[in-house]
Amino acid sequence: MNIPLFRVDAFASKLFEGNPAAVCPLQDWLPDETLRAIAAENNLSETAFFVPKVDDYALRWFTPRYEANLCGHATLAAACVIFKVLGFGKTEIRFETRSGPLLVHQEGELLSMDFPSLPPWGCDQLPGELLTGLRTAPERVLQIKDNYFAVFRDEGQILDLRPNLTLLAKLHPAGVCATAPGKQADFVSRYFVPSFGIPEDPVTGSTHCSLTPYWAGRLGKQYLHARQLSARGGELWCEQAAERVILRGRAILYLTGSLTV
Repeated sequence: MNIPLFRVDAFASKLFEGNPAAVCPLQDWLPDETLRAIAAENNLSETAFFVPKVDDYALRWFTPRYEANLCGHATLAAACVIFKVLGFGKTEIRFETRSGPLLVHQEGELLSMDFPSLPPWGCDQLPGELLTGLRTAPERVLQIKDNYFAVFRDEGQILDLRPNLTLLAKLHPAGVCATAPGKQADFVSRYFVPSFGIPEDPVTGSTHCSLTPYWAGRLGKQYLHARQLSARGGELWCEQAAERVILRGRAILYLTGSLTV
């Protein structure tokens, strides 16, 4: 069986920036073990698989080890393939996912994603692996069900972080996002999720479902510009819209091919 394979740089202003995601359009779902094996072979932080339905698409995301509940950059990548390669005739795509329906719109050069807002709350009991693993004490720690958010004083501290990934992996299934006010953006971040086979994610849409409501409240702004300070780097334009978060970014097609299973 031959399966189309695309690779897209998501949240990138130019090629070789942002977060590369693999995208595999399917006609029907393959066994989960096959999807996991393909994602592991692709060896990217996420591979998106989608199946057409009557009026929309079913979408799933896999890391090299596990199926993810929510992924922003691979959703952006999947939408890029549907709009730019498959010739989707509408300006809005509706995806059915494990996190509910997700909408993606074309807005000029940007793709706009409508995601759930996931405001973080204060973390009362800090795991020892978190503080020791970060090696630098944050000003405060927030959390949601599957992520910790370490808030630092400034952008320099985010750039200087050299975490102990072995310790952070013990927080599984939680990842660790470090964030601070930015110099060229409203806020910056980095994201570590080694237990899922992703030492540091280049750009992470899903964490911005929590970063956006936090920084919108702290800065008193509805619209925010965000940068993720990984080695590749990437940027997002975020909007707090009641109980939803609108994430906007660019997606650049890098590779077109196929795989055989």
